[in-house]
Amino acid sequence: MKKFIFFIVLLITFQGIAQEEIQWMTMNEALAAQQEKPKKIFMDVYTKWCGPCKLLDKNTFSNKDVIDFVNENFYAVKFNAEGTEEITYQDFTYTNPNYQPGRKGRNATHFFADALRISGYPSLVFFKDNGDLIQSVPGYRTPKQLEIYLKMIANDDYQELTTVEAWEEYQKNFKGTFK
Repeated sequence: MKKFIFFIVLLITFQGIAQEEIQWMTMNEALAAQQEKPKKIFMDVYTKWCGPCKLLDKNTFSNKDVIDFVNENFYAVKFNAEGTEEITYQDFTYTNPNYQPGRKGRNATHFFADALRISGYPSLVFFKDNGDLIQSVPGYRTPKQLEIYLKMIANDDYQELTTVEAWEEYQKNFKGTFK
């Protein structure tokens, strides 16, 4: 009986841990959700072959502070920049007509990634609560490095940062709390 109770407690514990993750959705789902409840979008643009993209998943998107903040403040989108998902954004449907199924390594770039002017992978892209693009941040980020961008966008501080000097001052005065 003790083994059975221990097993049940262990199972409940692991289920609680497994559910603690960013609630990813597609871009189409996020845009539809914005119609019901306006909220900014945080998009992870990745490719299957990208090493830093995998590190971002492993080291940053598994961080409890990042998970909690993203889930509370954004609709989180996972977007494969070389995938086949059809995305309807601002009355235009983006596809990847040059995608080659079964191809190993790099594949054709999705037209939506091109429209966002993605310059490297991973890239983190932020959208306003009406779906308009705010900015893209290329490259791997640790939880502490990502925190400033998440909070700057969530709090609308980015609207006041119109010069390099303003951004540098913002960074200097930013007090992070993520571990």
